[in-house]
Amino acid sequence: MQIKNNPMKIFKTSLTVTIQRLSLAILTLALVSCATIPDGQVRIKKDPWEQTNRAVLSFNDSLDDYLIRPLTKVYEFVLPNVVQTAIRNVFSNIGDIYNSVNSLLQGKPKDAFDGVVRVLVNTTIGLGGIWDAASSAGIEKHSEDFGQTFGVWGIPDGPYMVLPLLGPSTVRDTVGWFFDIQTDILIKQIDDIPLRNSITGVRIIDQRAKYLGSSDILESAAFDKYSFIRDAYLQRRRSKLYDGNPPMMEEDDEETAPDYSTEDNRIR
Repeated sequence: MQIKNNPMKIFKTSLTVTIQRLSLAILTLALVSCATIPDGQVRIKKDPWEQTNRAVLSFNDSLDDYLIRPLTKVYEFVLPNVVQTAIRNVFSNIGDIYNSVNSLLQGKPKDAFDGVVRVLVNTTIGLGGIWDAASSAGIEKHSEDFGQTFGVWGIPDGPYMVLPLLGPSTVRDTVGWFFDIQTDILIKQIDDIPLRNSITGVRIIDQRAKYLGSSDILESAAFDKYSFIRDAYLQRRRSKLYDGNPPMMEEDDEETAPDYSTEDNRIR
């Protein structure tokens, strides 16, 4: 009898998965219940779920410390820089497809055309994207996603939130991320589950490797890590929405901004 048809083996596997999921749920609930906002910390209107967000950030940090960061360091140690760059370029080349689509949806035909040209050049001359020939030729890369597209369409960003595993986001960006996933060919067009999961794992580690040095600096800095990440994320997303040239925010904008919080104290 093959092992894969062994009922006891199937039961043990299912039990292990169930225990793991239950442990994760219990840990998450414990973090949420224990998370507190530092005394004197000023709240902002965009962040009504701060206590829960801080708990999720703590969970993400623990996952990073015990799993993702160690794997990333092994990844960097084992693979030469040239191989890491090639892997990153391949993922970036695929990403240009979606950058082009979102540019077109945002009414930026030139940026969309640049994206198409980049994909053609990198896929052919760049040997499937291993070499970023388009950047060497001076063809500009435009980073766009559905969250930005919805913003261009006038959909408000909504409250700030921290997603398990994924990190900082807003309600609008979370919905945009869902659309990004639904149109991702590396997820939707690969039927082989082990291969698909392996590619997803490499993408996660590759993205983590890009920010390995900056995260070490962030950990050693003497400020509230949560507030810094939140403010930096919101500013960066606003800048990307306006292609790096956001208009000056007036005091009236802050006064009339929707107050998503249910608390009136310690809100700015």
